[in-house]
Amino acid sequence: MGSRWCAALLRVLVLQAAWALAGGQVRYSVAEEAKAGTVVGRLSQDLGLEAGEAEARRLRLVAQGRRASVELSGASGALLVSSRLDREELCGKSAPCALRLEVLLERPLRVFHVELEVTDINDNAPIFPAARRNLSIAELTTLPGSRFPLEGASDADIGANAQLSYTLSPSEHFALDLQKTEEDGESLFLVLRKSLDRETTPVHRLVLTASDGGRPSLTGTMELEISVLDANDNAPQFNQSVYKVRLPENAEHGILVARLHATDLDEGSNSNVSYSLQTLLPQDGKDVFRIDRNSGEIRLTGNLDFEDVSLYRLQVDATDKGNPPLSGHCKVVVEVLDVNDNAPEVRVTSLSVPVAEDAAVGTVVAVLSVSDRDSGANGRVRCWVWPASPFGVEATFSGSYSLVLREALDRERVSEYEVEVRAEDGGAPALRASRGLRVPVSDVNDNAPAFAQAVYTVLARENNAAGAELARLWARDPDEAGNGRVSYSLWEGGAGALSSPSSWSGAAGGGWRPASSYVSVDAESGRVWALQPLDYEELQVLQFEVRAVDAGEPPLSGNATVQLFVLDENDNAPALLPPPAGSAAEAGGAAAEAAAAGWGSGTLWAWAAWGAPAGQVVAKIRAVDADSGYNAWLRYELREARPKGPFRVGLYSGEVSTARPLDEADGARHTLLIVVRDHGEPARSATATLSVSLLEAAEAALAAAAGSSSSSSSWRAAPGAETGPSGASAATNVWLVVAICAVSSLFLLAVVLYAAARWAPRAAVLSAPGPTTLVCASEVGSWSYSQRHSRSLCVADGAAKSDLMVFSPNFPPPPPGAAPKDPQPEPSALLHTVSADPLLAFSLSLPTLPSLPCPLCSSCSYRGSAPAA
Repeated sequence: MGSRWCAALLRVLVLQAAWALAGGQVRYSVAEEAKAGTVVGRLSQDLGLEAGEAEARRLRLVAQGRRASVELSGASGALLVSSRLDREELCGKSAPCALRLEVLLERPLRVFHVELEVTDINDNAPIFPAARRNLSIAELTTLPGSRFPLEGASDADIGANAQLSYTLSPSEHFALDLQKTEEDGESLFLVLRKSLDRETTPVHRLVLTASDGGRPSLTGTMELEISVLDANDNAPQFNQSVYKVRLPENAEHGILVARLHATDLDEGSNSNVSYSLQTLLPQDGKDVFRIDRNSGEIRLTGNLDFEDVSLYRLQVDATDKGNPPLSGHCKVVVEVLDVNDNAPEVRVTSLSVPVAEDAAVGTVVAVLSVSDRDSGANGRVRCWVWPASPFGVEATFSGSYSLVLREALDRERVSEYEVEVRAEDGGAPALRASRGLRVPVSDVNDNAPAFAQAVYTVLARENNAAGAELARLWARDPDEAGNGRVSYSLWEGGAGALSSPSSWSGAAGGGWRPASSYVSVDAESGRVWALQPLDYEELQVLQFEVRAVDAGEPPLSGNATVQLFVLDENDNAPALLPPPAGSAAEAGGAAAEAAAAGWGSGTLWAWAAWGAPAGQVVAKIRAVDADSGYNAWLRYELREARPKGPFRVGLYSGEVSTARPLDEADGARHTLLIVVRDHGEPARSATATLSVSLLEAAEAALAAAAGSSSSSSSWRAAPGAETGPSGASAATNVWLVVAICAVSSLFLLAVVLYAAARWAPRAAVLSAPGPTTLVCASEVGSWSYSQRHSRSLCVADGAAKSDLMVFSPNFPPPPPGAAPKDPQPEPSALLHTVSADPLLAFSLSLPTLPSLPCPLCSSCSYRGSAPAA
């Protein structure tokens, strides 16, 4: 037991002596690219600590300078690799690559220095500055042994791994020469071994291969294309083969870097030298320096950054103007001196845009990399998003952040966000950096097309042209692209038209017709077109629905109701009606004879007795107009009426009566031309011809009686009658008495019926091919109105009124403030579109009309300013 303690004590004393001699420093080495967790060394054992003593005395590692990429295990006291080790990244071309660490040990407090050397492995292949190099060599004048400098390859490794050897593809004319000097390092030359003959071989193509000394060896190649030219034999020569310059990294643009001069022993144009510059290292530094082609001055044109490039190796070529030109070469080495001028850097590693507007909260939009090349407090960076938006920044691991969605998006409200990620380091004063991101929001089909109005009211005149535009509907869809592209269609499920009863003949089941037979809707513009001319006498109200469907997936739709009201135009002329059966009771025998004798030939015939008093009705003209309202109000006039003529016609009744007592001076026959004209714009008319014959009173009565009896009786001899002259005379007297009695009876009956017809209001329901029409007549005229509206309208005697109101079917009342429509709109097919439930009313100004109950119905009377409908 005592021997063990002695041995331990002796070992501690030896270690202490060794530490004292070595200055308390431990050295380890580890190969680059070693895996995480690789044991570098047993530090606790190397420090002479017993098991468990390292943890008890809180043995810990303090990094100095660069990130060490190693860690100390507190339990075992072993030094381990914690992250990837890249010697080229840590030390570049510096050798050896040593990381200096400090190890602290408490109770008592002691500091140990640990030096970790990262050894190189052959992980980088040689790289030439260019994949191809073109050379021009004069034939004959270029003697064997001439040397042409070549850009050597570079290898990021060091030591044997960076020791390059070059080989040239087999050639009888060229060879390689590699020279090594302490100042210039390695210089590679292409040596001409045999004179060139351009006529034999104008171009030589060789492959230059560089191999490093690693195991296994890595290689890089460059193609040499040598053009054989005819030129002079003296190339320009520089004063020095290598120029060395030092510049701070904050040097201003335009500063003079070096002034080079090359001389050429030739004369004339062969001695005029122009300079060109080529950057050998690094290969992306071509825009940093510029050389004056004539003076050879090199000036700074770009920015220097020590953290990016600390050394520039330039090659300057001096070329004369001979034929062929010859070149001289030199190298310029520019060393960049460091200055503390680094702000944080924000880079976007990954950006996933656009973001769908239905993306979930927490969705990662972008991955950011934030770094600061400085160290310590100047290298500690904090990040945030400005301005406030639905996005935020979350740290994932050191130097990496994620831009995530924190609130729900709505593309219709905000379609694109401009997000700025800001970074600030901990220096004094602090340096800031920012990165702007444009985050568009992609659309999803979450909005259905919507019309501006739920119900559209359209007024259109009849007889419009086929293809005329009736209305234009527009539905708004706030979505974009296909989700917002709206197409329109006529929805048959909610469309149809109620035709007039006159069009029901031959159509079983009523007058319902689909709206698609009248109108169509343009799928793109929403215009409503008329497929055929509209006819007010056939169709008054057309109601249908228009559906707007977007092109999204799934498609969304919206509907609007269109109520089309057809306005009447004066497109029907008055039509003369045949005399009704039984008209003898109304107009007397003369009118009955006129009806029986004259209608078939187009001329009406009537008889009047001499001495008839003024005001006696001779005949009555009947007419009807298929239009409605004001366009169907008829008036009767005599064409070429004489100032004191014997006859007159009622302006609105159509009754032809005597204007004064008739006498023999008036002549035996009168022909009257009666014009029946409506009140439309323009007015339409029809003409009736009435021929009136003047007879004696007895002859007129006998003619009337003969006319009535001839249509219902036939003469036949009685059985057993006498055939002699006396019998014939007796029979003739008897029949004369009978005829006189019959004529007298008929005359009295005609007088009674005439009085009844003269002083009682009259109305007749006229039936004819076409629409069923109600005609109400009085002294002031006749009024017809189509019953295809299921309305009755009468004009009769009574108090004078000045207006006539015709109301449409009972639609819901308009909202407050709805303006009344113009009773006489413009003759355009497309009149007006209003946003209200339709109530269409027309007010027509009429001449003074007396009021009288209609004899045909109890509900039709003219009371006040409008008839009951």
